[in-house]
Amino acid sequence: MDYDDVVAAFFAPTPPGTPAPESVTQGGPARRLRDAAEPIATYPIWARRVNEALAEHGLDFLTGYVWGRVTALGVPSPGVAAAAFAWFEPGLVGALYEGGRSALSRETLLEVRDREVSAGLAEVLDGEDVGPIADRLLEAVTGLDVAGRPLYAGLLDRPLPADPAGRLHRACELVREHRGDAHAAAAVAAGLGAVEMNVLTELWTGMALGSYSGTRGWSTEAIGAATLRLERRGWVRDDALTDAGRGQRRELEAATDLAEQPVVDDLGEDLPLVVERLAAWSERCIAAGAFPPDPLKRAAG
Repeated sequence: MDYDDVVAAFFAPTPPGTPAPESVTQGGPARRLRDAAEPIATYPIWARRVNEALAEHGLDFLTGYVWGRVTALGVPSPGVAAAAFAWFEPGLVGALYEGGRSALSRETLLEVRDREVSAGLAEVLDGEDVGPIADRLLEAVTGLDVAGRPLYAGLLDRPLPADPAGRLHRACELVREHRGDAHAAAAVAAGLGAVEMNVLTELWTGMALGSYSGTRGWSTEAIGAATLRLERRGWVRDDALTDAGRGQRRELEAATDLAEQPVVDDLGEDLPLVVERLAAWSERCIAAGAFPPDPLKRAAG
């Protein structure tokens, strides 16, 4: 899948009148921090600059995304990579990971990715003094408990970039992976499989049934079977969440937020300013075409 195909598939404007997801309108401090950081954290996934640089080394959008994120784990087996990704179809993750790894070494991938992220974000955020916010956020997201958080722990082991834009990206990426690991743990603790969790999330944010799950490699049959299991639990009816299903998804969000409370506590009175600045800089990433403009895409997770 080349980058222009990605733009065509994911960068379409949101239809007018699309309601804001509940996670946005009722999100707590930890969710607001995550949403504000998301476009900056995922700059290397969505930015044309990074994708074109990786394409020169034989990686397309999907192999670049998977191998780029797996680098936090070193060079694991495909099964370990798939387990860390949680919501994706394991065979898809394994195949993309092996394809990316065979095309480009971890060392070269990290070098290219870090260079292009630092240069690209510095260009997008030209004129902004991002260093103080980057360093304050790094204070809050380093030194946290790594138990059960493989992607966060692996990312934490990497040397910090020297430049402000690179440090800002790393801080936001740590926020994202720390919360992502916690979110996966909350879903597993609730007895949910990957497809069930995808269905709950897409319906909770207002997406059509299967539209989000399908982008993670799950077949129509797998999505249908997961939906049936959720119907039997009383959480889905007529391709929509029931009150019980919506309540369950809120509980998962609350459990994830609770796991992120140490970050919120550390930021303390600095949290509103950090969120405000990150949100403004993320809007600049969106305006630069480095993140999809659809708020539903941003709210998923």
